Amino acid sequence: MKKISLFALFVLPLFCASELFLEITKGSEDPFKVAMIPFAGNASVSKKLNKVIRNDLSRTGEFSLLDERLLLPLEVENEEINYQDWRLLGMDYLVVGNIVKEKNSIDVSYEIYDIQKRRKIRSSKVFGLPNQLRQLAHYTSDGIYESIAGIKGIASTKLLYVNEIKSEDIKSRYRLMLADSDGANEQTLLSSSEPIISPSWSPDGKKVAYVSFETGLAKVYIQNIASGKRESVLSKNTQISSPSWSPDGKYLSLTIYQDGNAEIYILRLRDKTLTRMTNQFAIDTESSWSPKGNKILFTSGRSGSPQIYELDLRRLNSKAKRISFEGSYNAKASYLPNEEGIIFVHRSTDGLFHIALKYKKENFIRILTEAKMDESPSVAPNGNMVIYGITEGDQSMLAGFSLSGATFKLPASKGEVREPAWSNFLR
Repeated sequence: MKKISLFALFVLPLFCASELFLEITKGSEDPFKVAMIPFAGNASVSKKLNKVIRNDLSRTGEFSLLDERLLLPLEVENEEINYQDWRLLGMDYLVVGNIVKEKNSIDVSYEIYDIQKRRKIRSSKVFGLPNQLRQLAHYTSDGIYESIAGIKGIASTKLLYVNEIKSEDIKSRYRLMLADSDGANEQTLLSSSEPIISPSWSPDGKKVAYVSFETGLAKVYIQNIASGKRESVLSKNTQISSPSWSPDGKYLSLTIYQDGNAEIYILRLRDKTLTRMTNQFAIDTESSWSPKGNKILFTSGRSGSPQIYELDLRRLNSKAKRISFEGSYNAKASYLPNEEGIIFVHRSTDGLFHIALKYKKENFIRILTEAKMDESPSVAPNGNMVIYGITEGDQSMLAGFSLSGATFKLPASKGEVREPAWSNFLR
């Protein structure tokens, strides 16, 4: 533990007993109906794997899994399946598997059968380690999801978020947390008595950038997840905030308060070269990169209210283009992975804040959430799910939804959680 003037700071790969708890609140209206037989092999391992895989698939809201008590006895010989029996149960797909426990590894092989088309659609083997059963289960559920839903699964991705522990007696503590996408395996990356905001993943998932107020000013730090080693990205004696990584990991876009105003800059990490991207009397902040790295979105008050603008980085002296027009507040935008639209925070006419979606080819927005104070949306790398912060009563927690209509919540067992950030694919 290192004592810092102004406050206490801990940078430790510290595992905590408290975790987020997943709560499915609504599923898709037309989910895939799947029967998953508990994998054959070691009974204890099978039980643990089965629980995580079922949870992963259910969390998407796109899968309806047959109650285990209704599962039929099954023996697969020469890939012969009694498809008619499963059709009578209304199933679309059947998943069967085996666990192979070696001395230094636990592997899973599994098959997926399309009941309606009466054929096998996938046969895979996933390699794992004995002390990483959850990760093995996540990889397996991602393969099942991709085979059935047709897009990559996100169970094996990770989440960043900020956990605030309030106390009546002492000052609040803020923790930058890392967890599996289902909220399990919490790990504290940083603990501070001063606020931590705006966590952002490096594209390879090995580092994170965030804003800490430990010096009394907002400063951006980059931290290595494995070692805990961290450094301030710039030594300037001014406020620096809103870090966002370029897709190649070579640059950070930042908001720097310089010359009495907040502007967007791009920092080349190799040599700390700064390039100023905006020059306006209004505040420009909350930048985010396009998946191809050729554009950035940012929030600006230059039109008289917070709105979303887009800047083309391929053009010299490019002028920012306003892309939000509906309502008096639109902010904190990010692209969907294939750039067909953006997700952002929108204030409706009743004064409430919601998460909204605007497709590139549409001239209207879609309000996707119903709470009163929704904030900080982060899009999953497959583009099909969004996680964000909500406030219920006096409690801040995380919630999420899929674009197919499923919803879930991730309240914490202790304290409040906010500012989520979804990792890229890590495999």
